[in-house]
Amino acid sequence: MQRIRLRYTKRGRLRFTSHRDFQRAFERALRRSAVPMAYSAGFTPHPKVSYANAAPTGVASEAEYLEIALTEVRDPERLRAQLDASLPPGLDVVDAVEVRTPNLADRLQASVWRIRLDGVPPEEAARAAAAFLAEESVEVERLTKNGVRVFDTRGAVASLEVADARSGDGAHGGADGGADVRPGRACAILRLVVRHATPAVRPDDVLSGLRATADLAPPVPAEVTRLAQGPLDEESGTVTDPLAADRAAASAVPPATAGPRATATA
Repeated sequence: MQRIRLRYTKRGRLRFTSHRDFQRAFERALRRSAVPMAYSAGFTPHPKVSYANAAPTGVASEAEYLEIALTEVRDPERLRAQLDASLPPGLDVVDAVEVRTPNLADRLQASVWRIRLDGVPPEEAARAAAAFLAEESVEVERLTKNGVRVFDTRGAVASLEVADARSGDGAHGGADGGADVRPGRACAILRLVVRHATPAVRPDDVLSGLRATADLAPPVPAEVTRLAQGPLDEESGTVTDPLAADRAAASAVPPATAGPRATATA
């Protein structure tokens, strides 16, 4: 059995796609592409697809991850291209590697978020960010399926800064990364690195913390994009590629071992 890890995006209007909507679209793409999927056992078999830390509905993303299990060997890049062509624009499969290392979910330690605040001057956002970071703890409330929960947002934030709205802050060349600030219109761009914790701290929780500590209240809803997620270097605050370990392990395989896989076709 071969396993493939994929990175995909949610861009433009497709950011409003729920995780369940994406699952249905992806399973249709698997059928259209005639991918030789492995299936679970039991009365109602399902294709073996594992999703990792999906972004909330309404949030764009350049870095969503999943893993699939195949019954036949396929070239990862050709498989990626086939699946990408079978999905609607905005749900784009942008990277694929063969699984060579365990526990992808454990490597998704933090996310980089871009938060666009229309109607907020950058200097006001910078003041609010400084006030938030100066606190040891910033508690917020969120309504969950188990009732209202109170938790600390400050502890999960590895870094928070105001980016240059004119230059954009994209990742991987994504469509949601750039900025389109109109002349005379205030717009602040926050770049936020959040550790993955339990309970999960989301960008809207950090916005609630900014409102609580500095009375920052954008006049329109924020536009949020996940730029990256992966291992976190605590010293530099950098979030790195979670698929790098698989690529490194693949390149270390002797040519005689790698040959049959390299010549496999989709």
